Amino acid sequence: MSKLRYLLTVILLLPIAQGVMAQSGSKFRVVGYIRNQRRVATTIRNFDLDKVTHLNIAFVNPDSAGNLPVTPGLKEITAIAHQKGVKVLLSIGGGTPRKSLPGCIYGDKQDEFIARLTKLTVDYDVDGIDVDLEGGLIDKNYEGFVVKLATALKAKKKMITAAIATVYADKYTDKALAQFDFINVMCYDKTGPWNPDRPGQHAPYDMAADDMAYWNNKRGIAKQRLTLGVPFYGYGFGANAPESMAYQQIIDQYPGAEKLDEVNVAGGGVIYYNGAITIKAKTKLALKTAGGVMIWQLLQDAKGDQSLLGLINRTIREAVK
Repeated sequence: MSKLRYLLTVILLLPIAQGVMAQSGSKFRVVGYIRNQRRVATTIRNFDLDKVTHLNIAFVNPDSAGNLPVTPGLKEITAIAHQKGVKVLLSIGGGTPRKSLPGCIYGDKQDEFIARLTKLTVDYDVDGIDVDLEGGLIDKNYEGFVVKLATALKAKKKMITAAIATVYADKYTDKALAQFDFINVMCYDKTGPWNPDRPGQHAPYDMAADDMAYWNNKRGIAKQRLTLGVPFYGYGFGANAPESMAYQQIIDQYPGAEKLDEVNVAGGGVIYYNGAITIKAKTKLALKTAGGVMIWQLLQDAKGDQSLLGLINRTIREAVK
């Protein structure tokens, strides 16, 4: 084959190759957490799964006997998601997990717990486990647990991901982080109701930018493995402000709030959140510095044209035109 003909062949096939790459794993992620509630199956049937790539059901934590609660309709949820090409993961941990969790992940029940988690993914055709351990649960035992869980899951060709917070950065070892298929960075909760003396924005744009720079540049994690987390909720400070409020509730009660990042509460107080302008800016930031966007949590979103998930989807599509 002549050099000219070879070059022409490469040029003609390049768009096809790029399309294959996009379909084989380089697709920009949209990871949506959803609360593990009895109405999840009903919600999913009416949910536009075309706008997410991964659905994380939170939380699947053990009871005092080590048994794992099965989300009602889990097989149906997984089947519906898979029809749309969406992967389903079960998330463990959370900010306020059951008291029985520490003994299962770090105590003498660890091996049994890992076996049960792995079996759950197989029995219900779930794609993997998401590890969202926070606070005191990120200690010297974290790495060992993650390595064991990753080994068990990967033997069954299942995924393992994590939700992490930069505030605990020094506690995550490089070996632990290397186990995850990708990492969801919780770029929110800088402050909140637990810290009433520090009112203000709990998820500012600068926090997201700093978080991505830290994990990519200082910790050497490839941007494709990082997912930038955004909140679909706000926190209130002041005498008459609610502790927390879903985005849907905020824009319902405060006309025009979708264009802002804070609203004043009658009688004193402020609610801080991320409105449409900030969510769009963070999505653009993620397109440059990460491999996706993560959302806590989908059931707090607004409907119709005011949906933040819809805005994220449009922003991504505009970027790849």
